[in-house]
Amino acid sequence: MTVLNSALRFPRQITRDPDTRSFDWKRARLYALVAYLVSRLFVFAGGGVAVTTWALQDKEKGKPVKNGFNMLLEYLDMWDGHWYLEVVRNGYPRFIQPDVTYFVSDARAAFFPLYPQLVNFVDFLIPGGPVSVSLLVNFALGAVFIYLAGRIALRLFDAKVAERTMVLLCLFPGSFVLSFAYSEALMLCLAALCLLALSSQAWIYAGSFALLGGLARPNGIALGLACAIACFAALRDSRDYKSLLAPFLAPWGYIGFMLFLRHHTNEPWAWFRVQNEAWNESTSFGGTAVVRTFDFFRSPFSSPTSLVTAASIICALFLLYAARKRKLPSLYFWYSVGILALMVIPATVTARPRFIYTAFPLFISVAIVLRDEKDRYWTLLVASLSAGLVFISALYGVYGAIP
Repeated sequence: MTVLNSALRFPRQITRDPDTRSFDWKRARLYALVAYLVSRLFVFAGGGVAVTTWALQDKEKGKPVKNGFNMLLEYLDMWDGHWYLEVVRNGYPRFIQPDVTYFVSDARAAFFPLYPQLVNFVDFLIPGGPVSVSLLVNFALGAVFIYLAGRIALRLFDAKVAERTMVLLCLFPGSFVLSFAYSEALMLCLAALCLLALSSQAWIYAGSFALLGGLARPNGIALGLACAIACFAALRDSRDYKSLLAPFLAPWGYIGFMLFLRHHTNEPWAWFRVQNEAWNESTSFGGTAVVRTFDFFRSPFSSPTSLVTAASIICALFLLYAARKRKLPSLYFWYSVGILALMVIPATVTARPRFIYTAFPLFISVAIVLRDEKDRYWTLLVASLSAGLVFISALYGVYGAIP
């Protein structure tokens, strides 16, 4: 019975936290729900701009115009979504051809397995086809993530901060990813659960969620840093050696996928080769982000990708400033720093709103910085973020800027 009670302690804290019974928290959840639903409409509005542009281009070329609904689905599963759905339909290749390119199916080996497996499972339960099921799964996961992020802010501060954190996360331009067939929504849920478990010293839960995060996305390994920070604090303050379980478990999702590909394809470094050959991916340690940012300031309208990179770098710096100014607890701060470091290391796909979005604890700091009883800046910020969400959603479809 003691073992069972210990195992159930963390789930009980999630469901029975006394702070969640207040009127302010109930109001915060209602505002967040409205913001989430409205924000999804903003994504569809941006998608509508993209789809309309595609239709006009097809018409000019004399091609038959596709059904609007089908084009919207095509928009929502573009870029990485296409590859995740390739994994859903075909699994991973047994053999990866030499000199693999972006245009061959073998490139799907670059994408992590947890999200495609979840889509497969849900599609088995409620058949609807991979595309519609993947989008439904992400819509639900996005709502769960917003709630969990609010719970973290509530635990750290109060319901007012939680409310603003959830609204910011709904409307931030990077939140478009919650409506695309991408794996971020799943990884964000696992990250939020891992951080909640670490703050509760539920070490096995924390390590397990971190492990699953590493199976969902490569940047899920940042959860291992969070586990290590929490473990160090527990050993320093109370010599809690059980805390070692969290950092021990954390990296095995990422490592396990690498070992699976090694065995499945009979190639030692399959994932790294596909990344390098199909996406020309290597490491620049921030060099690409700096070059593209300067490129934007030299010629602001020459490249939508440089525009997105520059805006992302500026946003990341502001978020880090807010986190240090308001002294975000080290567990959440260093997880976010790990995410941002992993964002700028690659040479091809560098700073992007969706990567910044994964460093979601930083938005709690912004919610505190903007805490003003007169709401002098809040309305302007909400309007700006809403416009930015529509703009980014349209930009990816219209100009093909890498999301």
